[in-house]
Amino acid sequence: MTATDLRFPADFVWGTATASYQIEGAVAEGGRGPSIWDTFAATPGTIDDGTTGAVACDHYHRWEQDLDLMQRLGMGAYRFSVAWPRVIPVGTGAVNEAGLDFYDRLVDGLLERGIAPFATLYHWDLPQPLQDAGGWPDRGIVDAFVAYADAVTRRLGDRVAYYATMNEPWCAAFLGYALGEHAPGLREPALAIRAAHHLLLAHGAALEVMRANARTAQHGIVLNLNPAYPASDAPEDVAAARRFDGFFNRWFLDALLKGRYPDDVWEGYGANVPEVQEGDLAIVAQPLDFLGVNYYSRVIVTSDPSVPWPAVRGLPVEGTPTEMGWEVFPQGMTEVLLRLQREYAPPPMYVTENGAAYPDVLRDGTVDDADRIAYLEQHVAAVHAAIEAGADVRGYFAWSLLDNFEWARGFAKRFGLVYVDYATQARIPKRSAGWYASLIERHRNATRGAPA
Repeated sequence: MTATDLRFPADFVWGTATASYQIEGAVAEGGRGPSIWDTFAATPGTIDDGTTGAVACDHYHRWEQDLDLMQRLGMGAYRFSVAWPRVIPVGTGAVNEAGLDFYDRLVDGLLERGIAPFATLYHWDLPQPLQDAGGWPDRGIVDAFVAYADAVTRRLGDRVAYYATMNEPWCAAFLGYALGEHAPGLREPALAIRAAHHLLLAHGAALEVMRANARTAQHGIVLNLNPAYPASDAPEDVAAARRFDGFFNRWFLDALLKGRYPDDVWEGYGANVPEVQEGDLAIVAQPLDFLGVNYYSRVIVTSDPSVPWPAVRGLPVEGTPTEMGWEVFPQGMTEVLLRLQREYAPPPMYVTENGAAYPDVLRDGTVDDADRIAYLEQHVAAVHAAIEAGADVRGYFAWSLLDNFEWARGFAKRFGLVYVDYATQARIPKRSAGWYASLIERHRNATRGAPA
């Protein structure tokens, strides 16, 4: 049985996802201010191919074309992110009405086409003036984020049925402030740990105002979860996998869903632990209406005391990896979703990102991306297996609608269901787009009682 033959719940949501800096372009139009990604990408040596997101997919000007494309593919939902510097150009203070107008049009356009808007408020494009003032390691940023969330949800209100506060706070904190791979490009672990706490605190603090502005909407957060497997049965490797899990997964899950940071991670951070004030964790652990789960692969680790805590080293992947070097490991999707259900009793879950980069080649007007189809088919089946075993998963979003600016990899890696010719901005659906459209149509026919 293939993924297209599997029966999902009648109200299961099928969609796709993007992020503002990766597709919008128009970085100096409509009153938008500079973001940390504008600064980072303009710094020599930070982006593999030397490109920036200044134009990206030109979605800011071509959004109607992109929404029409989604409608033709049968998408039931679209997960997009709002650019903070487009809404509040310097991060605090005056709201840029022209920026909100853009998202107004986008949301109305989705609704007119029968596509449910899923909005993410923060997908890493922090206004540069806020970084100049200290960025996420500075506690003052929490109030700035709450004001920004207020501005967006006050304007878009209940027309957006689902709001996520943050996308992948682990990446924003550790890739940005500890590993230097993402904006703002710092390598100071203590700052990253503080940033991680303030990202979660801002999430919780914003929920009250978001719920007041959008009373019938669902509110949540999106985490990237990366299961860790020990390289061997040796006790030191088993312990290393536990440490990595704490560093990558449990720090965020425990805070959000249990109202505490895990003791072993807190002890591991030693003198670098963040300042957690009385009441902070109660704010972080505000009830969620949904949990977004981004899953791509797993990590195999071995103990390595020569590196800083968590003192682990990743090993080469098994099998043929994607072009990002990530192992194709669909069973990890099932395991992550079932673990969440078993250990955290989460709210309803959505797989908010899942996809793969491959070296796509346009030939005779099409891209025959069989590897991507196989990847998606295996992972959709893995989601189904989790549902059958008791995980409350309500939807699946393929990453990504379009080939786009893939952060530090630039335009060299293509994740899209739709090929983008960056010279002409032509959109060319790949064979995977047709496969996904067929999957969605078969699901709809099955739920209507029509022949699948």
